[in-house]
Amino acid sequence: MCRWLAYWGSPVRLTDVLYTPVHSLIDQSLHSKLGAETTNGDGFGIGWYDDGTDEPGVFHSTEPAWNDTNLREVSAHTTSPLFFAHIRAAIGSSVQQTNCHPFRHQRWLWMHNGFIDGLGDIKRELAFEVDPALWLNIKGTTDTELMFYLALTYGLEDDPPGAVARMIGFVEARGRAHGHQFPFQGTIATSDGDSLWAFRYSSAGRTRSLYFNRSVPQLRKMYPDRAVLREAADDARLVVSEPIGDLPGAWVEVPEATYGVVGKDREELLSFAPRTPA
Repeated sequence: MCRWLAYWGSPVRLTDVLYTPVHSLIDQSLHSKLGAETTNGDGFGIGWYDDGTDEPGVFHSTEPAWNDTNLREVSAHTTSPLFFAHIRAAIGSSVQQTNCHPFRHQRWLWMHNGFIDGLGDIKRELAFEVDPALWLNIKGTTDTELMFYLALTYGLEDDPPGAVARMIGFVEARGRAHGHQFPFQGTIATSDGDSLWAFRYSSAGRTRSLYFNRSVPQLRKMYPDRAVLREAADDARLVVSEPIGDLPGAWVEVPEATYGVVGKDREELLSFAPRTPA
């Protein structure tokens, strides 16, 4: 399974999040502790927002994240208030740049860790459900990109939780119709550049791991001598598939069947359930 990280808060340099911490995301590309595989070397991607453009930037590579000098160079010179990073362990689909997360459509970013069970049986049905106006934007062969465009079809831009619920509901309905009891497994992150949504759900109720950090002011009280916390912004929020750093108690596990949203003057953790679309 893949590993991913999403950041929202005051602008930070990407390298300070991706490389600097103990057991950083880059370290997890070789030494994951909670993933299905220890090594996640089938490519990576970053997506970031800044003030100068209408849509986020993306950078993808099929090189292993731990060995890519371009990623180190780009992240050392990129500052952002909201960014995604993803390291890939491929399941079935090819190792190619068009299959690397995060995926982008206009203002939106999307990434995922998990799989659709029985994808080969239902992929054609999923593809035909995508709005024809969006179809030509699909460049790769992953289930994740197909989920993204299904969610866009179901209204992601207006109602992210509702669109994701309908997308997963459709996947489950088609999967079960083909005899797959537990069709969906995964964690998802998506953003429009202002807010960040993160989802944890699986049909079997045993979803891949997902965590968010305790508030930075709270962590400073817990660890008053840690310099890294004095430098961190009060509003810094991280959502990760596997904890980074070395501070016990710094991370809170996202419960099963839950989604969270963080944005300006907004921070919520809410229950989540799929909906079969009409």
